[in-house]
Amino acid sequence: MKSGESTTYDVIVLGAGGAGMMCAIHAARRGRRVALLDHAAKVGGKILISGGGRCNFTNLGASPLNYLSQNPHFAKSALSRYVPADFIAMVEAHGIDYHEKKLGQQFCDGSAQAIIDMLLAECQEAGAEFILNCKIDKVRKTSGDDETSLFEVKTSLGDFTAQSVVVATGGLSLPKLGATGLGYNIAKQFGLAQVELAPALDGFTFGQPEAHDFGGLAGVSADVIMTANGKPFRENLLFTHAGLSGPASLQASLHWYAGDTVEVNLSPEVDVTQYLLQKKREGARSEVKNLLSEIIPRRLAERFCDLYYAGASTGTGPNAVASLPLAQIPDRQLTDLADKIQSWKFIPSGTVGYSKAEVTRGGVDTNELSSKTLEAKKVPGLYFIGEVVDVTGWLGGYNFQWAWASGWAAGQVV
Repeated sequence: MKSGESTTYDVIVLGAGGAGMMCAIHAARRGRRVALLDHAAKVGGKILISGGGRCNFTNLGASPLNYLSQNPHFAKSALSRYVPADFIAMVEAHGIDYHEKKLGQQFCDGSAQAIIDMLLAECQEAGAEFILNCKIDKVRKTSGDDETSLFEVKTSLGDFTAQSVVVATGGLSLPKLGATGLGYNIAKQFGLAQVELAPALDGFTFGQPEAHDFGGLAGVSADVIMTANGKPFRENLLFTHAGLSGPASLQASLHWYAGDTVEVNLSPEVDVTQYLLQKKREGARSEVKNLLSEIIPRRLAERFCDLYYAGASTGTGPNAVASLPLAQIPDRQLTDLADKIQSWKFIPSGTVGYSKAEVTRGGVDTNELSSKTLEAKKVPGLYFIGEVVDVTGWLGGYNFQWAWASGWAAGQVV
């Protein structure tokens, strides 16, 4: 379009990601004239990289219990009306092969591009229009009553007007894909309260002394139970040069706040105390670190022995006890070591940040929105869907399901 020319639609969707496209599909199917505006040159960048490029597009077990929000009941309406089976039916209708990886997680057999192509095809069939390479500068509502007022969207490609505007701009995570704070700025502009933002589904960074004690374990991974704020997750944990990553860390980070203690059980399958005491009763003469390496990674076993046996009174120097046969080690010392392994506690210095975080925790306060329609209660015609809302899911396809469900809910009414 030419600069300065005004184009009017029934619905303008800001953001052509998963939630935005889902909303556009269902609004356009109702006969609404819909435009999706996005500053990117291509749509669905976050979809394309998700799930290691195979897109973990939903989770069969998705329920409100898998989401964090200041109002845990808010997501119930949308999630109950558009369920994982509904999205899977669309995937199957497009002939996309998929599989369940674990714990209800659904992945494409091939590339995540198949999901993007499916959504594009559905938008095209429904008649929704894409306007890309379009930087959104400002959104305002014209004067008049709720029936006659319109929204004006000023962009790098000119001005657009619409009866309804849907904010589907996502969060601050992964700025390399173009993430901005636009959605939060629009909410603030219209006087909507917001829940504090933070990177989530993210790795933890070590403070001292953990950086000194465990910084050399980069590449070590283990099956663990990691707990933050009473929420335990049984997943894989990966040590990095800076801290911890892997699914266990990502899941726990969603429930972690600065200053909180994180607890890690490095041996969820084996009671380490009973294991060591039983080996002692059996007369095992192996060194403690060798026995421990049978149930946790060797480098971890050696590190915990280094840390928690150094200078022990029953030996003559660092690692002395760890090198002694079990028969010569008091039960109490074995129990103390086992407790450290099964209840390792530390306070992270933080998370890696938005550059690596998969989602943004917090967002537009759900008390400002209708749980049925996602419309702002104080601003008729203005809707917020997807990640920009204070509804954040666990790792494993839950955030995509919220994108589909919230987009569908708004698409029924805009």
